Amino acid sequence: MPEADIDRLYDYAPEYLADILRSVKTIAMVGASADKTKFSYGVLRVLHETGYEMLPVNPNPQVREIRGIPVYHSLEEIDRPVDMVEVFRPREEFYGIAEKAIAIGAKVLWGQIGVYDDRAARLAEDAGLKVVMNRCPKIELFRPFWKPRLDLSI
Repeated sequence: MPEADIDRLYDYAPEYLADILRSVKTIAMVGASADKTKFSYGVLRVLHETGYEMLPVNPNPQVREIRGIPVYHSLEEIDRPVDMVEVFRPREEFYGIAEKAIAIGAKVLWGQIGVYDDRAARLAEDAGLKVVMNRCPKIELFRPFWKPRLDLSI
């Protein structure tokens, strides 16, 4: 399917995305990278600097922290409530991550650009999660419908 068709297929109301980004506080990022050249590193940095509590998830036992934030090696290892699970993994892994997001009690399952699976979305929605696929929260944060958190110190 052409990328333009995928974008239209996973089109969300601006209010839906804004509500999610206003309501979540804690984001577990599955596929977080310590490599500063990776897109997931940049997204983690911006979300963290915007005020979200970031919980990087990376299975590599050598990666212990990213940007000074302790790394979890699986979603199941996280020892606190998670509002949103953001997925930076191949879309073939999205269904399994959806199952884990449900198991840890997340409220939102967010698939990064290129990450979408209608079966995973149905599973998560049936369990009461809000779902966003093929979108980047970093990009959505700065769309005109949502005001950045200007009250934060730099």
